[in-house]
This record gives sequence, C-alpha cells and structure tokens, in this order.
Amino acid sequence: MGSSLLQKGWCVSVCVLCFSLTSGVNADKTVDGTVFVDGKRPIAWTDENFICATLDWWPPEKCDYGNCSWGRASLLNLDLKNVVFLNAVKAFSPLKLRLGGTLQDKVIYQTEDSRGPCKPFAKSPSELFGYTDACLPLARWDELNSFFKEAVAVIIFGLNALHGKSIHPNYTATGPWNPSNAASFIRYTAKKGYQIYGWELGVGVPADTYASDTIVIYNLIRDIYKGDNAKPQIIGPGGFFDSGWFEQYIAKTAGSLDAVTHHIYNLGSGKNEHLIYRILNPTVLDGGADVFKALEGILRSLGTSAAAWVGESGGAYNSGRNRVTNTFVFSFWYLDQLGLASTYNTKTYCRQSLIGGNYGLLNTTTFIPNPDYYSALLWHKLMGRSVLLTNFTGTKRVRAYSHCAKQSKGVVLLLINLDGNTAVQAKININGILMNLHKNRHYLRSSKVSGLTREEYHLTPKDGNIQSQTVLLNGKALTVGSSGTIPALDPVTISSSKPITVAPFSIVFVHFPYVAMPACR
Repeated sequence: MGSSLLQKGWCVSVCVLCFSLTSGVNADKTVDGTVFVDGKRPIAWTDENFICATLDWWPPEKCDYGNCSWGRASLLNLDLKNVVFLNAVKAFSPLKLRLGGTLQDKVIYQTEDSRGPCKPFAKSPSELFGYTDACLPLARWDELNSFFKEAVAVIIFGLNALHGKSIHPNYTATGPWNPSNAASFIRYTAKKGYQIYGWELGVGVPADTYASDTIVIYNLIRDIYKGDNAKPQIIGPGGFFDSGWFEQYIAKTAGSLDAVTHHIYNLGSGKNEHLIYRILNPTVLDGGADVFKALEGILRSLGTSAAAWVGESGGAYNSGRNRVTNTFVFSFWYLDQLGLASTYNTKTYCRQSLIGGNYGLLNTTTFIPNPDYYSALLWHKLMGRSVLLTNFTGTKRVRAYSHCAKQSKGVVLLLINLDGNTAVQAKININGILMNLHKNRHYLRSSKVSGLTREEYHLTPKDGNIQSQTVLLNGKALTVGSSGTIPALDPVTISSSKPITVAPFSIVFVHFPYVAMPACR
C-alpha cells in the first residue's frame, strides 16, 4: 500500500504559526493550505549548473534617472584581484558567467595581427546606444581568463553581431555580419586553450538575416575547433521574446543552434516607484510563466534539440532600482523566476548581473554579496536537475516549488511567503493521509528512523525590513569573513516529527534526504 501511495505523490499540509528561529515580522493571522508534490516522474529538467550570472561592458558613465550605479564593474576595468569577488565566484564551483550586454555590439577585439591602441567607451549621443566603440585588449582578455580559471567559472561570450552592418538613423541594422574580427579573436582564444562553453551572437536584425549570421558563426566554430571533441555551444539570439520572430529564427537555424536565449525585465523600468508592489503581487509573478511556456511550446513543436535559456534577467530594466533590486525583497521575485523557469524546461538562467547596476548579486563598490547572491547559492547547492510538479492551495501568498535534491536522492522543497502578516507551519501529508515520518517507514529510504531529521534553510531580512541588504540564515546574519571568505550556508537540523515553519516575509528551502520518490531514484 505504501508503494502505491508513494507513486501518486506526497503533500505538505500548511497552517500558520510564528517561527521564533527566523522571526523578524510577527504573524497577525493564520491560514490553512496544502502543497502537493507529485513524485512519480519529473515534469522538466534543468542543466546541472542552472544558475548563471552576467558580466557587462557598461562604463562608469552609465547613468539612469540620475543614478550612476555601474562604477568599475565593466569587463574592461573590473578589479579581478579582489579576494571577495574571487571567493564569491568560487563558492559555486562552477558558476556560469555570460559576458555581454547591450554594448557587446560596440566592442572591437584586439588581435595578434592588429595590436593598435585600444580605446575605452566614450559617451556620444549620436552613436548607437549613446557610446562610441571600445576595444578589448588581448592583455585584458588574458587577465580575465586567468581569473575565470582560478574561480572555476564556465564562460559564455557574447560576440559583436552588428560588426560590419549598416546602422541607419532609426537604429535599424542591415546587411550581413562581418565575422573577420570575431574569427581572429576566437582563433586566439582557442590557441591559448581558454575554455569557452558557448559563443553567443547578439540580436537586433530581422530573423532571416540573423539566422544567416548564426549559421556563419556555427561554421566558423566547427572550423576553428575541428578535432576538438568538446566544441563550444552556439547560442542566440539574446533578445526579448517575440513568438513570431523566435519561431522563424529557430526554424531557420535547425541543426546550428544549441541554446535559445531570451531576456526578461518583466517588472518595468527601474524608475517605477511601485516595484515592491509588483514583486509581492502573485498575479504579476504568475504572468512570468507566459514566456517560458510559449518558448517551450515553440521548441517542442519544431522538434529542435536546442535548449531554452534565460540569457539576461534583471527584473527592472535600466539598471534596476536602488534599495529594491539589491535588497531582500528582490529574492521573492528572483527565486520565483527560477522556480517558474525550471518548470518549463529552461536549462540555464542568467541573472543580470553578477556585479554592476542596482541589480547585481554583489555590491558594485565593496563586492559584498547582496541577499540574492545567497538565494542563488542555496538554489545551486540544493536544487537538483529533476523538476517535480508542485501545487499550493489555500492562499495565493505562498509560492511553492520542488526538485529532486542535488545532495541526496531525496527532495528539496522551496516555500516563498509573500505575506508580511502570516507565518506558515507545514506537516507532511501523502494523498490526504497526515504523515509522521517516524511512524510511516515505507516512505523512507532508511529503516533507521530513530533520530531521523530534515534540513532547513530559512532566509529572512535583518530587523524584519524587506528592503534590508543584510539577509539572515536561520536567524544569523550572513557576513563575509575578515579574510574575504563567503560564509557557510549551514542548515538547522529538525526532527522529522516536527512541522515545517516559515515566518512572514521569508523564504525556506527544506531538504528531505530520506523521502523516497520514484522521480528521484
């Protein structure tokens, strides 16, 4: 009987209680609800390394609404010797890093046969994107790759897709891509043995033209890396999703494209004074699934092997909003995005940015991690590739996702509580049967139930302020060590006989290492 019940899934029955370990906001009321997790089989899969972050080209002069938030975060001037920065990347081992952004099409690469002087970006209102072209020195490329190797980073590089095209007064681009500069740069990269996971072309042209450019880069990579068993992936288009354009482009690049990337800034501009309202609005969050679902449908209908990626996602465009997109409250949106994207077979999700702007995972000046950094790191360490069907009923203010665990053959549940007045207490329920794991051994991987435990990771804001840039893990502030070390993300160990509890305005990852799911065998 236990086996047949298990095949149908398991549930978590939810009621409300204030959890003293992570409290910072008092609960005013209680509600009941249920989380159902179907463990028969996965509904989707992510890449092993789903978490990705971007490094951009924006110079210090980049300002939005009077706020200049980029500092020295550009690929051209970022301090690669900062020990906090190095440790922050190494903590993922590996972290996917996508190098690119709006200005990637304005970058010329210094090459071995063209070592003229390299100029930085300069403001020029008459130029495309408001800046002159800039040059990436080979010496800087060498420095970056030395850092990437030490930091154990996986690199995706965005190429200058507008090189050689005619730019018109209305900022449209026509004509074929001139690959000569990129080809010299890629040959140098391959000769030096620098490991590139993928080469990406930016977008901004009609689908048929861009498809032709993609096939050019595909053939170029095949030629440069011939004889190499692990050729870099070809990735594109790196723009905002448009169903008709994407369908035409994907159809025309069949066999030449490994990953389809799109950008997400679904909260509006960084100038929006109502961003927090939108972040905490379940209807807005639900709408985030539309693009993931549409792209998954296109890929399935065309029968392509290309995978769906989010290539850039900062939530609020024009560099985000200070004291919002770099604070605790943004983790509600960010983790919900990760959950939604993975549900629709998105393989990789790149956050804009690792550092730079008001949405960086790291502080632009100090390199100290913002709250979303720790949310990303917990996801990376806990959530495995297999995505499980998860539903929550009872209140729209609680978001729930679950994956097979990365650290065991068990399950990890993510609960996001958007309610500032309600705390959550959860008990395990399988097919309507309230379960006590100490009494129901047939649901466990181990028959040794004495002292059986689960692991919980509760994230709350300092002083209960959701706009705090300090996050607490199980009631303890996460701070960088005096030598620049990233703090350990240790769980609290809870007896399996006790309920799960989640404070108001908080997030909890729960690792059930002993819960047996057919999907996770």
